[in-house]
Amino acid sequence: MPRAPMYDLDDVMHQAIDVFLEHGFHGAVMDEIIARTDFNRRGFYLEFGSKQAFLYRVLEYYQNTQLHDVLSALEQHQGIQAIHKFFERYLDLVQGRGCLLVNCITELGHDDEKIRDIGRHYIDRLQIDFIASLERAVSAHELSKDTPIEAVALQLTSYVQGFAVNAILVQDNQELRIATQTLLGSVSRY
Repeated sequence: MPRAPMYDLDDVMHQAIDVFLEHGFHGAVMDEIIARTDFNRRGFYLEFGSKQAFLYRVLEYYQNTQLHDVLSALEQHQGIQAIHKFFERYLDLVQGRGCLLVNCITELGHDDEKIRDIGRHYIDRLQIDFIASLERAVSAHELSKDTPIEAVALQLTSYVQGFAVNAILVQDNQELRIATQTLLGSVSRY
C-alpha cells in the first residue's frame, strides 16, 4: 500500500512560484527549490521527474489559481468596468515580481515549445476576453460602434505583457496605475 505524501502540494506550488519569480528558471537552483518546498531530492524526482516537468506543473497551478482569479474579471464580459477590474487585479498580482507566465515566456519561449504553446494559449485567451468585453462596451454604448475592437484588444494584450515586465522594475504600482488609467482613458475616447 503506497504511503500518503508528507507534503501539501498547494504549499509546494506557492513556494515554487516564489522561487521561480525570484530567480527565473535557469537561476532557480534545485537545492533551494527542495529546501523551500520541504521535499527531499529523491521524493522531488519521484513526484515530478525533472526541474522542467516541475516548472510545467507550477505554471499550470499558477494559471489555475492566480491568473484565473485575474482573468475571471474579464470573463464576465461586463464592458469597460471588467477591463478596469482586470487591470486592478493584474497589477496587484504582478507588483514587484512580474507574472510567472510572462517571465517564463520571456526566458524560455524561444527554445521551449511547450512554454511557447502555454504562452500562445494564454495570450489568445486574453485577447478573446478583451474582445468580448469591448463588444459588450460597444453594446452598452460605453464605446463608439466605430471602435476597432480587435486592434484595441491587441493593444490591451500587449500592455498586459509590458506591465508584467515593468512591475519588476518599479518599486510602487502607482506608475503602472497611472499608465493603466491613461491607457483605458484612450480606449474610452473611441
